[in-house]
Amino acid sequence: MKRRALLRETGALALLLLGGAHIARGAGIVAVRVWPAEDYTRVTIESDAALTVQHHMLEAPPRLFVDIEGLDLSPQLRELVGKIKPDDPNIAAVRVGQNAPGVVRLVLDLKHGTLPQVFTLAPVAAYQYRLVFDLYAANPPDPLEQLIAGRIKGEAAAARPAASAAPASPSASASVAQAAGPDALGELITRQIGHDAGHGAPSAPGPATADAHGPAALPPAAGPDASRRLIIVALDPGHGGEDPGATGPAGTHEKDVVLQVAFKLRSRLDNASAGGNPMRAFLTRDADFFVPLGQRVEKARRVGADLFVSIHADAFTTPEAQGASVFALSEHGASSTAARWLADNENRADLIGGINVHAKDIRVRRVLLDMSTTAQIKDSLKLGSAVLHEIGAVGRLHRGEVERAGFAVLKAPDIPSVLVETAFISNPQEEAKLRTDAYQNSLADALAKGILQYFTANPPQPRNRQV
Repeated sequence: MKRRALLRETGALALLLLGGAHIARGAGIVAVRVWPAEDYTRVTIESDAALTVQHHMLEAPPRLFVDIEGLDLSPQLRELVGKIKPDDPNIAAVRVGQNAPGVVRLVLDLKHGTLPQVFTLAPVAAYQYRLVFDLYAANPPDPLEQLIAGRIKGEAAAARPAASAAPASPSASASVAQAAGPDALGELITRQIGHDAGHGAPSAPGPATADAHGPAALPPAAGPDASRRLIIVALDPGHGGEDPGATGPAGTHEKDVVLQVAFKLRSRLDNASAGGNPMRAFLTRDADFFVPLGQRVEKARRVGADLFVSIHADAFTTPEAQGASVFALSEHGASSTAARWLADNENRADLIGGINVHAKDIRVRRVLLDMSTTAQIKDSLKLGSAVLHEIGAVGRLHRGEVERAGFAVLKAPDIPSVLVETAFISNPQEEAKLRTDAYQNSLADALAKGILQYFTANPPQPRNRQV
């Protein structure tokens, strides 16, 4: 009897000691994820307790060392090695090992000079604790240069005979202009318009309905005109990466369907013109990665966007909510309770997607985002009305007027901006439609028509702001 009691006490003591060691040693790994993109690659380690890390960079060759304390090597951590793909723009490979008792070391071999951000996130939404590595290229490509070079390359390829020699790289001209400053970039854009005019595609009478063979044909540029310029429309597919957005009853993620709609809309705008001005669409994200709200607006401003269109498919508290909506910025309260709820929900994206709140440039940029003007809101309402009219022909509208709310992504002080809720993904019928190519094509057609109607009524002004 005494022996059994002694064994019980010994066993209890052993469990206590093991439990204490487990607590002291730290967390269990829930999941590891990698989100590669040209902008940056994010590596996330999710755990059931907070992790403590030390990290440092070595430059030749470039690699990041990360020591995670209070952790033992686990199968979940080993999975990270296989998640790095050969086409990752930033990471060449990852090595994982037990560096010391209770300390796991990660070595990330990098493809170029990198500016890493390493930070932790507290539990939010469906996530537990997250350790995040954001790996930014030290010398990132310029988005405006890429946008113009892509147009030059695409038009030249379409115009020249198949047997002709490849043209000189447009990026060289763009690089020279970039080095010379914004005025030279403006001249490059003007020269690009002349190039477009000389090599335009056959004209079409107007927007055409898309079919299974590709996007709708929209009217291209007409003849040469030195006064014309490139119109740039920033398309902002909501959410992405760590932030799935809303999820429908059948498991459809908002981030996936809005990216597909944005791709289809980009195809239409890239083949369109407004008032003889050729157009080009710029995507704030073109893959499954997260972009903070402030950076979405900054990207649009950096390329000198004439419009900003954020694309969403949100959820509501009940599955009965249905219909598309268009929103413009409000500085003095939302136009409805639902509009306020949706804005508050969308503005939580940074918490869910995960931003480094200690990054100094984020605070500076947020000051800029609060300088929205009356003129911007007035033009945004014009754009919103044109878009709402067109998408009303595609399906049901939630409300028959442009709504107002304080969406963070609509606060560019100098770019007319709207947010389009294409449907309620929380409604089973609308979720099913959002998954189909036919409905996505119809949405893209409607959005393109609305944008073109806006520019017909409000011709773009000569470029005079720096980009």
